[in-house]
Formats: sequence, structure tokens, C-alpha cells
Amino acid sequence: MQTLVTDLLVTLAYGVVGVVLMAVGFVLVDVATPGRLNQLIWTERNRNAALLLASNLAGVGVIVVAAIAASDDDVVLGLVGSAAYGLLGLLIMAGAFLLLDAVTPGQLGELLVDPEPQPAVWVSAVVHLATGAIIAAAIS
Repeated sequence: MQTLVTDLLVTLAYGVVGVVLMAVGFVLVDVATPGRLNQLIWTERNRNAALLLASNLAGVGVIVVAAIAASDDDVVLGLVGSAAYGLLGLLIMAGAFLLLDAVTPGQLGELLVDPEPQPAVWVSAVVHLATGAIIAAAIS
């Protein structure tokens, strides 16, 4: 019984770290795009904004999963690693977004929340996913 309780608490701790990192990712995407992200996605049903946010959250999830897997059952290392690598991944994703914005015409944030489908959102989404995968591979 003690093992079950311990495992549940460890799972809860990892879940909290993951959710906090995804919340930070939400805020970063919200800051990088014009308008309120929750309004764009849930009220205006903007598919571009939804894809951008979803790719960011997936990228963070991949990083957290890799950090947990690399922890070798050391809970403290896993939690600290998940938080640290997750934050690093978010910073790198933000930097990649700024770099992509610098090398593309117009304001990338405005394109990504346009109500019409924009191919640029797919490029930005892949940058988020690739960044998460790169960080995850580096953790292993």
C-alpha cells in the first residue's frame, strides 16, 4: 500500500510540474501573439492560434516525458530536471519564434492569429515540436 501511495504522490508531483510548464507556455504564446489567446481560441475558434498553442504544449510535454524517463527513478532529479529542461525548452521555443519572426516578412504573431488559414502557422508549429524533440533527445 505504501508503494501505491508513494507512486501516486510522485505522479501528482510530475503532473503539477508538467501543468505549470504548460501554463508558462500558454503565457509565452499569449504574449507573442496579438489579442487574448483564450478569446482567440475558445470564443473566435481561431484554428491558427489553436495549432500554435497545441504545438507549444506538445513540445513541452515531450520534454517533460524525456526528463522523467531519464531520471532513473530518482524523483528529485526527475522533478528538478523536468522543470529545468521544460523552462529551457520554453526559452528556446521563444527564441526560435523570434528568429523565425526576424527572417520572415511581416509580423509573425499577426499572421499566426489571422482568422484565415495561414501556412506560416504550420512552420511555427513544427519549430515548437522540433525544439521539444531536440531538447528531449539531449536529455537522454
